[in-house]
Amino acid sequence: MRALLRPAWLVRHVVALVLVAGFLGLGWWQFSRATGGNTLSWGYTFEWPVFALFVVFLWVREVQQELRAGRPAPEEPGDSPAVAPDPAAPVTVRRPVRVRVSSQRVTADDPELDAYNDYLAWLNAHPGARPGDYPGRKSSTK
Repeated sequence: MRALLRPAWLVRHVVALVLVAGFLGLGWWQFSRATGGNTLSWGYTFEWPVFALFVVFLWVREVQQELRAGRPAPEEPGDSPAVAPDPAAPVTVRRPVRVRVSSQRVTADDPELDAYNDYLAWLNAHPGARPGDYPGRKSSTK
């Protein structure tokens, strides 16, 4: 709890309070304009309090994270006792896990897929050609 009374946290508390008060004040100001006949202000009347709630949400989340950071993590049954790492110990870097990929290509008996793959291969082999220049294409509009 003492961590929340440090100067950096006191500034955060003040900033959160100023933002919430400012956003609620702007919401009230938009409400007074909306009741005066400005229909666009109705949207802002509800928007500013949402901003204030968002600041409260962030503030609560940050406070919870700070309080959790001060506590030791609960141990699971069967865990070995926590040992602080030795700063003089060398850092071990492990090799990445390699997964063997099968080079076997899965072929399906799909003539449309085969025709499409042939079309893409032809386009790749002829970079200056347009798709309409493909010789295997049968035009139905003549």
